[in-house]
Amino acid sequence: MTILNADGSRMVPQASVTSYQAADPISQDLAGWQPHLGSADADLLPERVDIVARIRDLVRNNGWASGAVRRELDTVIGAGLRLSSKPDYRALGLSADWAAEWSDRVEAQWRLWADDPARWCDATRHYTLGGLFGMAYRHYVIDGDALAVLQWRDHGAGFATTVRVIDPDRLSNPHDTMDTDTLRGGVELDGWGAAAAYHIRKRHPGDWFTPSRDAYAWERIPRETPWGRPVVVHFYDKERDEQSRGVGRLTPVLERLKMLDKYDKVELQAAVLNAILAAFIESPFDHSLLEDALDDGKLASYQDLRSDFHTKRGLTLGGVRIPTLFPGERIGFHTAARPNQAFAAFEAQALRNIAAGTGLSYEQLSTDWSQTTYSSARAALLETWKTMVSRRTAFASGFCQPIFTAWLEEAIDTGTVPLPADAPDFHRARAAYTRCRWIGPPRGWVDPVKERQGALLGIAGGLSTLEDEAAEQGKDYQEVLEQLRIEMRDMPEGILHPAAKDFQALVVPQQGGGSSDERPPDGQT
Repeated sequence: MTILNADGSRMVPQASVTSYQAADPISQDLAGWQPHLGSADADLLPERVDIVARIRDLVRNNGWASGAVRRELDTVIGAGLRLSSKPDYRALGLSADWAAEWSDRVEAQWRLWADDPARWCDATRHYTLGGLFGMAYRHYVIDGDALAVLQWRDHGAGFATTVRVIDPDRLSNPHDTMDTDTLRGGVELDGWGAAAAYHIRKRHPGDWFTPSRDAYAWERIPRETPWGRPVVVHFYDKERDEQSRGVGRLTPVLERLKMLDKYDKVELQAAVLNAILAAFIESPFDHSLLEDALDDGKLASYQDLRSDFHTKRGLTLGGVRIPTLFPGERIGFHTAARPNQAFAAFEAQALRNIAAGTGLSYEQLSTDWSQTTYSSARAALLETWKTMVSRRTAFASGFCQPIFTAWLEEAIDTGTVPLPADAPDFHRARAAYTRCRWIGPPRGWVDPVKERQGALLGIAGGLSTLEDEAAEQGKDYQEVLEQLRIEMRDMPEGILHPAAKDFQALVVPQQGGGSSDERPPDGQT
């Protein structure tokens, strides 16, 4: 087969001048594509203000953007993250029994501080710690940064450690000076490239209530104390080396979200206009007649007669008005062409692209489960769950863990959580003492019967543990066991508790391929 040019001559394939076609400078598809190659901070910091402002505006006013943020927040944080202390007793040279007893005490004291109704854990006394985690994670998703300062506030009621979540807009260079090798986006770097201190503006730059003396005042806050206690907690996704600030989750899909938002509005406006314009009346004048009428003044008299006719007509039959038209007029009806028949399919495809960019499934973003089967729903949710668990683990390690470390230091120093006499010093074995797990909101069920049976089989076969299965449902297995003990103790005599082994044998399918609908063999109960 021969491919011809527009003039009929034979088209000769043009050879690439580079080894990799991706670098071809004369390719018809790539010739005009010459993106800038800069460092992580050079690419982001000059444009960060515009990106964040646009994302916030879209989250405020666009349902898809707001829903994407809300879905991720509910999946990763939910009502809050629960602490499950797991000290590394082997590294500490202590026993497993000590670790279990000490963990229970740590978790109990942590709950007193984190869930205090007086809310002393929050410097502004608005949220419990779960709410602070949610607000910080929301900043992280929208702005790219989760920022908090750990303050010491001795109020005489419990722990003095308090958390103040800071708007990332306040983290900036003093007096908005240019970025340098050691100061970038408000982050002061040491000779190794690690954050040493943070420059935080005392008031938000866009707060018009701010007095002028505070609007242009910055405070330099060290990352940690000389003995290693966290002071500033700054969490973001560091995707490249020498990256000092984070990028919002919606940045890659921001343009597409805005275009879809505009398309939705135009379609809705067109549909409203089509619904309002139901019928119209046509006059008999065509272009040639109209030109003649304008020359001799007939048009004006004709329109006067039409107006007078429609004003004075009042024919009724039994009190009902009879529709009449002036001679020569015709009535026409408007056929609505909105919404466009391809609108739903186009919008669904756009939402799939946006969902892929945010890490959510299409069903979660659109809340459209009409075309979803059990298998496809479970596959989509499992893929999303892996992403959300990864994000929860990273956020818990980078934001929640430093807060727990600062609180535990105070709890040990005050004797609220004592250490054995032969235990290592907290500051020398901080990593071992603060080792923990953070339990998030439940994964949920697509088919509760099948998935719960699978969980029981995993535990029975040694492939899973009660702790793992309870954590996936947002529960602490120790609290579950304690509650079961209470229920079994209080059950009336002769009534079998559902958690009893004999009851499980009825709901878990027998091995060997038997169906759960089959009757057990003779002699089995």
